[in-house]
Amino acid sequence: PGDSPGPSIVIAYNYCYSTCLGNIENLGKYEDFKFGCSSLQVPPDLLYQLRHDITVSPNGVAFVKACVRKGVLPRMLEEILKTRIMVKQSMKKYKHDKGLTRLLDARQLGLKLIANVTFGYTAANYSGRMPCVEIGDSIVHKARETLERAIKLVNDTKKWGAKVVYGDTDSMFVLLKGATKEQSFKIGQEIAEAVTATNPKPIKLKFEKVYLPCVLQTKKRYVGYMYETVDQKDPVFDAKGIETVRRDACPAVGKILERSLKLLFETRDISQIKQYVQKQCIKLVEGKASMQDLIFAKEYRGSFAYKPGACVPALELTRKMVAYDRRSEPRVGERVPYVIIYGSPGVPLIQLVRRPIDVLQDHNLRLNGTYYITKQILPPLNRIFSLIGVDVFSWYDELPRIQKTFSTARNEQEARKGTISQYFTTLHCPVCDELTQHGICSKCRSQPQHVVVILNQEIRELEYKQDQLAKLCRNCTGCSNQQIQCVSLNCPVLFKLSRVSRELCKAPYLRQLLDQF
Repeated sequence: PGDSPGPSIVIAYNYCYSTCLGNIENLGKYEDFKFGCSSLQVPPDLLYQLRHDITVSPNGVAFVKACVRKGVLPRMLEEILKTRIMVKQSMKKYKHDKGLTRLLDARQLGLKLIANVTFGYTAANYSGRMPCVEIGDSIVHKARETLERAIKLVNDTKKWGAKVVYGDTDSMFVLLKGATKEQSFKIGQEIAEAVTATNPKPIKLKFEKVYLPCVLQTKKRYVGYMYETVDQKDPVFDAKGIETVRRDACPAVGKILERSLKLLFETRDISQIKQYVQKQCIKLVEGKASMQDLIFAKEYRGSFAYKPGACVPALELTRKMVAYDRRSEPRVGERVPYVIIYGSPGVPLIQLVRRPIDVLQDHNLRLNGTYYITKQILPPLNRIFSLIGVDVFSWYDELPRIQKTFSTARNEQEARKGTISQYFTTLHCPVCDELTQHGICSKCRSQPQHVVVILNQEIRELEYKQDQLAKLCRNCTGCSNQQIQCVSLNCPVLFKLSRVSRELCKAPYLRQLLDQF
C-alpha cells in the first residue's frame, strides 16, 4: 500500500484551494464561475502566461505547479508528515522506554489521522466549512489513476509473473503463483520500487507484508497468515473485516471461525475442520456450550432513536426493564447484552430475546442452539469455505438429529410438577446414553448395581462441583449465604455455576429412578 495516498498526492501535484484554477470547461472566459462555496475568476491573459505551468487532474480540474505558487494544503501536510517521521525516528531511539513509546505512538497516529482527514475535509459539504468538490474529486481521481497505473505496470511486467487480484483505494494484493516466501519478499520489494519510480515524490508504494496462505472474501474482507519480514518464523493471524474482528456477532462466532481458519491454513485438511465444527454444533445443541460465548451486545441508541415498531433486541429488552424499573434504562451508546432462547415453533425471533441474567436464573429457558448454529455460526464460515467449494451447512445436516423435546410448560400446574423433558433435553438412558422410552434402558436394568453406582456418582459429582463453585462465589461476595445475587456477566464462575445447577435439576429425577432399584 501507499503511505496515506491522499496527502502524498496533494503534495506531489500541488493540489490546494490556493492553486486551483477550476474546471477546464470554465477557463478562457472573462466572467467568474462558481467555485467551492464562493466564485473564481481567471483572466485569460493570466492563463496564457501560466500555460506551461499547469497540471490537469483526471477529472478535468486545472492547478498551477509549485513553481508558480506552492499550495497551503501541500505545505501544511508536508510539515505534518515530516513531523510524523521525526516522531517515529525518536520512537526507534527510545525503544526501551515503554511509557514514552506509547506516548510517541499515539502522537504519530494522531498526526497520520490529521493528514488523512484533510483530504476528506475538502469534500465535506455538510459538516465541513470549506467544501470544494473540485479539489476533493481531483485527489480521489488522481489516487485511482495512480493505482490503476501501478496495477497495469505489475500485470504487464512478465519477469515477475505477478497478477493483481485486488486493488483498493491505496493498496493492492498481488498474487505470485508458485513463488516461495523468500521469492515473494524479493519480488514484492522490486514491485514497490518500480511503482515508486514511476510517480512524482513523495508518492511511494510500500511493500508491506506477505500472506501465506490467504483468503480474500470480498473487498475490505480478507484473512491470512502474515509475514512482515523474510526471517519471521511464525506467521501472525491477520484478519480484516470478517467476523473474527467484528463486534456485532457473539464471541462464539469469532472463536469458531478463527479456529477453523487456522486449521485450514495449518493442516489444509477439510475433514479436521469438519470434525471441529460438528463437535461445536453438538455442544450447542446439547446445551453444553458456555453461555458467555453466546451473548450478543448491541448498542442502545436511546428511546427516541428508533422508528415505531422497530424490532431491535436492545430496545425490546429496555422496554421490559423500564416497565419493571424506570431507572434501569441503559445509557445511550451502552451495549445491552442479550441471548436467544428456544420458544414454541413459529414465534417471531424478537420474542425469543432474553437478558443473560434471566436465563441464568430460570432453568426452564434454554439457549436456542439451532438459531446460533444456522443463523450465526455457519453463514460466516460458509462465506469463506464456499470459495473452495465446501458446503458447511451440509456438515450440520449430516449430524444425527438429537431428539429435541422443548421444555415449555403449558400452564402453572405443569410448571410446578416439572416434566421429564425439562430435566432431559433428550430421552437417553442416563447410564449408557442409549435412546429409551423407559427412563433406564432394559440392558442397564439387568445390572442394577452398576446403575446405582453410576447414578449416585453422577449426582455426587454435580453436587461437589456446585459446592466448589459456590465457595468461589462466597469468597468473592464475602457473604456466607446466597443472598447476594451475582450479576457480573464477565465472570465465568457465574456461568459454570448456573450450568451445574441446571444439571442438578435432574437430581430429583435420577433419585426417583434409583428408588425403582
